Amino acid sequence: MNTGVVIVAAGSGKRMGLGRNKLWLSIDGKSILAHTVERFATHPEVGEVVLVVSETDQADVVAWLAGLPYRKRVTLALGGAERQDSVRAGLAALSDRCTYVLVHDAARPFVTNQQISEIIARVQQDEAVVMAVPVKDTIKVVNRTGIVEATPARESLWAVQTPQAFRLSLLREAHQRALREQKRATDCAALVEWLGYPVKIMSGSYENIKITTPDDIWFGEEIMRRRRERE
Repeated sequence: MNTGVVIVAAGSGKRMGLGRNKLWLSIDGKSILAHTVERFATHPEVGEVVLVVSETDQADVVAWLAGLPYRKRVTLALGGAERQDSVRAGLAALSDRCTYVLVHDAARPFVTNQQISEIIARVQQDEAVVMAVPVKDTIKVVNRTGIVEATPARESLWAVQTPQAFRLSLLREAHQRALREQKRATDCAALVEWLGYPVKIMSGSYENIKITTPDDIWFGEEIMRRRRERE
């Protein structure tokens, strides 16, 4: 398979208010990390997975992976100071067999096999594709003094999710140029946009939440319950 995945799991999860990485928290009897890694490592269209972890979590992740049937499909890489640094490390760890790459947040355990297949098919046509959902709320642009400066048209606003998918050579080029020119961005798509390439939107799902705060654990359990009912 010529599609690799970089799963970013090197964050500290400070907003969860825990003394450990939030990815070890359990949802539906399995850790958030296990849900996410298993989804990609067992997907038939994924050739390899690079899991980017912090030095603090490295030993625990190695021990956790040791007994898993898909262990040989997962390579570990050490993350950097910021998410962008961690993604760059993950890209460097991918093999020469990869033509396309999906970048995914480990804290989004609810992406589905169908969504993964769809974005893999889309990136082979469009070279840069991100999952996203239309914004439901009215958004205000506010200045530093708390004054509203603008109200963008809601129909033009999308909340971006992961995975984000790219031709690997394109994303590597964007990250290397950003490193040289000290450009920072909150996601990979912004770097590709900055490079001058068009990025296409693929409709995602409101269930594809990122586990960030304690309330998200409750929402996650509810998502899993609803999925069992639909099966």
